[in-house]
Amino acid sequence: MKKLFGFLALQILVVLVVNAQNKNAFGVQVKIENGIIEGNYDTKSGIQTYFGVPFAAPPVGNLRWKAPQPVKNWVGIKETKVFGPRPMQAVVFGDMNSRSNGVSEDCLYLNVWTPAKRNTKDLPVLLYFYGGGNVAGDASEPRYDGESMAKKGIVVVTCNYRLNVFGNFAHPELSAETSYKGSGNYGLLDQVAAMKWVQKNIAAFGGDPKKVTIAGESAGSISVSYQMASPLGKDLIAGAIGESGAGINPTLAPVTLAEAEKQGAEFAKNAGVLSLKQLRALSSRELYEMYNESKRFGFPVVLDGYFLPKTLPEIFNAKQQAQVPLLLGWNSAEIPGGAFMFGMPNTTENFITRVKKEYPVDFEEVLKLYPHSNEREVELSATALASDRFISYSTWKWFDLHRNNSSSPVYRYMFSKIRPPFVDKSLVAGLAGGTLKKDGNTPKAPEPVGASHASEIEYCMGNLYLAMEFDWTADDYKTSETMLNYFANFIKTGNPNGDKLPEWQAAKAGDKTPPVMNINTESKIEKAMDDARYEFLDKAYKNK
Repeated sequence: MKKLFGFLALQILVVLVVNAQNKNAFGVQVKIENGIIEGNYDTKSGIQTYFGVPFAAPPVGNLRWKAPQPVKNWVGIKETKVFGPRPMQAVVFGDMNSRSNGVSEDCLYLNVWTPAKRNTKDLPVLLYFYGGGNVAGDASEPRYDGESMAKKGIVVVTCNYRLNVFGNFAHPELSAETSYKGSGNYGLLDQVAAMKWVQKNIAAFGGDPKKVTIAGESAGSISVSYQMASPLGKDLIAGAIGESGAGINPTLAPVTLAEAEKQGAEFAKNAGVLSLKQLRALSSRELYEMYNESKRFGFPVVLDGYFLPKTLPEIFNAKQQAQVPLLLGWNSAEIPGGAFMFGMPNTTENFITRVKKEYPVDFEEVLKLYPHSNEREVELSATALASDRFISYSTWKWFDLHRNNSSSPVYRYMFSKIRPPFVDKSLVAGLAGGTLKKDGNTPKAPEPVGASHASEIEYCMGNLYLAMEFDWTADDYKTSETMLNYFANFIKTGNPNGDKLPEWQAAKAGDKTPPVMNINTESKIEKAMDDARYEFLDKAYKNK
């Protein structure tokens, strides 16, 4: 009870601090392409903020399932002091701690944090894409807050993009409408619109359009990999950061246009809506409920011949991707071993049974790559194999493709810091960084063997203080400062080194044991020793 009281007191304190910060702010105006906006200049932090800035027309009515259209100019001053609505979505991943103004199809808004003074110009820029499996997410979440990064001398932008049926729906009638005879990928096109907005407007906030780094985690990282490959996005960036994920089989890889159209047509037919005209006439509520009733987990990215002409391996192997510095990595325990063991106890016999089931031809090779002689080894190997199959392999493949097909440097990390316990012991971790309340049916979670999926976000963005659920320690803040500085240096120069940080070497093409920065309380460079696992999975997934 004492801990719970302390947790509630901390929440109240933070609310009071936020209110006090607002009282320390005065209005500031900036002229951008479409008119004048007014944000806040916080005299305590020294950071200007502009929240809920429209970067595309509301994608509603006849603009539903169309590429984002230009914003109409406005007369007078548009106030941009609160976050705009987040995209249409259910609560898929527990509490994602949104700060946005509700949920709406009218969601194409972005947020800016800038440290610029009246004569500042040519600051480096970070544009961050949120995660959430392309079915959920919100640019207003505290873990993506840009203030700490802005204090490092960087203009930070977070942007919304359409999700699930609103963002990735393809259909034969939609394809017939477009000049390129394709459909889908609307959320990715929203990101391109945000990138173009940055090119046109960021100088007004002290930023340099020639120094834009895009970054993201999970689905956001996957988005970064696609933007590097897309002919629409690749020329709009100077650098890229990927945290756990790339759009490469088996991780949210693209499907053919024919397959995407088939899935879209089947969805519409099952919902009893037979024409595009009828689909566009549906209310947000009707479409939202139809999508939820379908039990689908989103819709796939599409090889539409426009945003994405070929798969990522094909584009990178042809050296047609953005030739820019890349910093990427993944976490040491992305997903629990139970995702591979299907709830079976961690015995050697059970692990062998599961491996034979998944790899009936190559099981002997898999068993050599993932040690399993005792219960502890099985727990670690099941976690490693589950994580590799989920998202680690696809991120590795992106790393491997770029370092072998670009002269630009590639820096790889492994985030290993295990997050501390919750302050409130009635909470358990959600799947995407959020939290859930325990109930009578909640099983006891196993002790973590590494850093879980999405747990690095608060560290790299310097936002531990905004994630109040966790009992952060001095070691956590030390790890966060290290990761934040690495990322900030990379955004500024294309190289993470500096600030007396442990030296981080770039990976060389063809190196079988490339350098990996192990980010933890004591961060250090190591040689990758497990890449044979990814070489095997590369053959298994036929991504050569």
